[in-house]
Amino acid sequence: MSSWLALDIGGANLKAADGMGFALSRPFALWRRNRELPGAIAKLLAESPPAERLAVTMTGELADCFTTKAEGVAAILDAVQAAAASRRIDVYLTDGSWASPANAIANPLLAAASNWHALARFSARFLPEGPGLLIDIGSTTCDVVPLRDGRVVARGRTDPERLAQGELVYTGVQRSPICGVVNRLDWPSRQMTCAVAQELFATTWDAYLLLGDLPEEPDSTHTADGRPATKDHAHDRLARMICADRTMVDRAEALEMARQVAEAQCQQVAAALQMVLASLAARPSGVVISGIGEFLARRALERTRVDSPVISLSQILGSQVSRAATAHALAVLARESDDGKMA
Repeated sequence: MSSWLALDIGGANLKAADGMGFALSRPFALWRRNRELPGAIAKLLAESPPAERLAVTMTGELADCFTTKAEGVAAILDAVQAAAASRRIDVYLTDGSWASPANAIANPLLAAASNWHALARFSARFLPEGPGLLIDIGSTTCDVVPLRDGRVVARGRTDPERLAQGELVYTGVQRSPICGVVNRLDWPSRQMTCAVAQELFATTWDAYLLLGDLPEEPDSTHTADGRPATKDHAHDRLARMICADRTMVDRAEALEMARQVAEAQCQQVAAALQMVLASLAARPSGVVISGIGEFLARRALERTRVDSPVISLSQILGSQVSRAATAHALAVLARESDDGKMA
């Protein structure tokens, strides 16, 4: 059997996995560096186990460096082909089928943002009977996908359709701007509530760094101000959201602001979860959770009083693989697919 490596090309991260325990996630600002994508993919391939065939999914086509999704799909697949050398490439589509790069480019809305379907289809095996859910929360987005009898029963396919159904929540635990989560923040020492600045001064990452839900990453500077992902700098960034600084907002107050942000984001996810639960019209037999935001998924389930058994992909696969769960799922599906199903 040919060896497989799966690639998930996002707008902010590049992920690779072989479906057998290897997984890699690298930050890559596609909207700023789209011309560097072939080289970035080639580097990712060089850091991954050798593979004869590549399975590809993407969300990066939405990046605003592309005028249309069709342009984005074509650019991403051109970059993959440039980096792939002689490897065969199969592209996963939102209807669960596979296509050659040429056919995927000809059907861009089926190729666009197909990674959620791959993960949901993989996750459905853990819930073979009755209604179920997948909640995947990453750095940028949250997927809430309904399952039934081991199958994906999503009502939406494209991003706009999924947003309308509550199956896609464009909020994540690292990259979402604070001003997209809350409008106001309490300032306890001044006994006032302040409107937040409509500016990218801080993100949800800062809230979860201060709260301890996400670990500090001193070597990472993929933050709102380009300074390290540490509690001290997160304090500075959160204070700036009310046009203040650390001399005006102490650590305890910054922590309280972080709690307010976390509470508001939990409400956002819980509201979407309630919409999807209504479509199932039955208590889920189980809920699969994945991504670096598993902690938020658990809180949203508690908020909506869903007491179904929870299956954590980070516990099953390990945190590193769970972080690249979409790529892992795609690699597993590729290995399981018959050659006759490939385009």
